[in-house]
Amino acid sequence: MISFEFTDSQLEVQRMARELAAKKIIPTISEYDRAHKYNPQLLKDMGAADLLGFCLPEKYGGMGMDYISLGLACEELEYGDTSARVVLSVHIGLYSLPVCTWANEAQKEKYLVPCAKGEKIATFGLTEPAAGSDAVGIQTTAVKKGDRYLLNGEKMWISLADVADYFLIFAWTDLDKKKARDHKGLSAFLIERGMPGLTTGTIHGKLGVRAGNTGYIAMTDVEVPAANLVGSEGEGFKIAMFCLDQGRYTVAAGSTGLIRACRDACVKYAHERETFQKPIAEHQLVKQMIAGMEAGYEYSRLLWLKAGWKKNLCEPNTRETSLAKWIACREAEAAAANAVQVHGAHGFSDEYPVERFYRNSKGASIYEGTREIHTLMQADYALGFREDKPLRTHLPIVEQE
Repeated sequence: MISFEFTDSQLEVQRMARELAAKKIIPTISEYDRAHKYNPQLLKDMGAADLLGFCLPEKYGGMGMDYISLGLACEELEYGDTSARVVLSVHIGLYSLPVCTWANEAQKEKYLVPCAKGEKIATFGLTEPAAGSDAVGIQTTAVKKGDRYLLNGEKMWISLADVADYFLIFAWTDLDKKKARDHKGLSAFLIERGMPGLTTGTIHGKLGVRAGNTGYIAMTDVEVPAANLVGSEGEGFKIAMFCLDQGRYTVAAGSTGLIRACRDACVKYAHERETFQKPIAEHQLVKQMIAGMEAGYEYSRLLWLKAGWKKNLCEPNTRETSLAKWIACREAEAAAANAVQVHGAHGFSDEYPVERFYRNSKGASIYEGTREIHTLMQADYALGFREDKPLRTHLPIVEQE
């Protein structure tokens, strides 16, 4: 049965995230955004609000919440600022949920439980300087030497790179398959800060998400125990795509929150600002732009809710998640552009938040699969060239209220 009513536990998560955004993010975000500075207090605040592991199983230190709850939290956090939602996207979506799904029990105990409890922060490393959408174009290698692998390579555009304690890294373990661009030669590894040969740094000069930490990971003969291989050799590509399904879901929900933030800012401004002796809320073309935001918010939300519903049922949802991500990000860009327009000259400065919304909205149509990649994916589904197939494992099952 499908219900449009949220459960009490889902509403509680929404409330916690909304309260965090209102009290801890919105009052200071302009300061950090202008300074291009990451706020380390954000992680502490999210941990204190139990948001760093709430949708992970209780046996691993989480709260056992469902995936609709994860979407609601992402929507509320991005309403405050994209940088806050990014934390959940990488720590939970790209790292914790995949580790909970694909790792063995020993790995979960060491590399998942501290993350679920908010004691450690984690991220995901696939993208490289010359490889983004083309995942098999990565150059990082992992050569086995006895009971260890030597990792060499560089990851780029990694959120929380200079903050994370743990990293889920993808590398070639079969160099012959690397030459042939056969994705079955890719594998996944758990590595940790402090391993000799591992260095990280921060990228400066970003267009948007300026209050978020984004950086690079460099690996020079990093010795990683064979016990840190996630899944089996050759499963890295499947794991990476699984990670992206979770990350894209959080981006879709977050972008929906950004649309709502644009709408609310414009509604407020349209009632306050007067031209031609009346509030601009009474001008038809202003109404048209706000109506577009309202429509974009409503159908973007329905799309990510459908994807979350399928996640709760442990059903394949790559198609639904891709569509939700593509449409929500597209609508967020449109809403942010129109929000600047509604605000006129004021929207062209950081006096109002819509300038930041505009800059932040652009990144989401690039990361977690560009809009062009998702366009092609949806066309291939419609044409019958692509279909979702069950994996050998699935997201943790959540109890339904």
